[in-house]
Amino acid sequence: MLVLLPPSEGKASSGRGAPLKPESLSLPGLAEARQAVLDELVELCAADEEKARTVLGLSEGLRGEVAKNAELRTAGARPAGEIYTGVLYDALDLASLDAAAKRRAARSLLVFSGLWGAVGVSDRIPSYRCSMGVKLPGLGALGAYWRTPMASVMPEAAGDGLVLDLRSSAYAAAWKPKGEVAGRTATVRVLHAQLVDGVEKRSVVSHFNKATKGRIVRSLLATGTQPKNPAELVEALRDLGHVVEAEAPAKAGKSWALDVVVREIH
Repeated sequence: MLVLLPPSEGKASSGRGAPLKPESLSLPGLAEARQAVLDELVELCAADEEKARTVLGLSEGLRGEVAKNAELRTAGARPAGEIYTGVLYDALDLASLDAAAKRRAARSLLVFSGLWGAVGVSDRIPSYRCSMGVKLPGLGALGAYWRTPMASVMPEAAGDGLVLDLRSSAYAAAWKPKGEVAGRTATVRVLHAQLVDGVEKRSVVSHFNKATKGRIVRSLLATGTQPKNPAELVEALRDLGHVVEAEAPAKAGKSWALDVVVREIH
């Protein structure tokens, strides 16, 4: 099983570890593309703080993120699972998993990134600020930029098993499963169901959407559940107590669509 996650906007500090070793990152086929984004981002942030802040869409209060990006090559690096924070990662809580579950996480979780393309949770990276929606002056929109290198490496990364896609739309733009891989991919959204004047209404609640996705991944890792395809995933999630509505693809080359329906927001 391969699980595709979005990153978090907020990130933990880099700490005092050894600096980034690009050659150590997962998906080595992305190395050249990563280097190009890193070079441009560092150059932009080191040369013109105001321009960089505009390009990155940062508020005045986040001015310090520009200086942080300028030092990416020498900043300390930590496992990506420690760098990414926020609602999904709080619910996932990798640090509290037992050793076997942590090994499963290292094998199966990929975090998509505007800067790195995608990294494993055990890959050591520095803290940075560069979303997939950024348009770098020399490379253009990163969502579009990553499509070509991702198309080369992701089918191999997906192997022959289930792909569980929990990415937000901005990060899903960087790679869309096609062909045979799409048929064993399940995209998940979380819907909040509540009664309004006696009629059930459903909506996407961002905070709880992220938290539920984090809990789903955690439960699969903690129990060692390894569904081999989307149909088995549906049954596994129901066994874990989730209300799941599934729609199989109507034709070849399309992904499964899974709705996880929740009635209590916490």
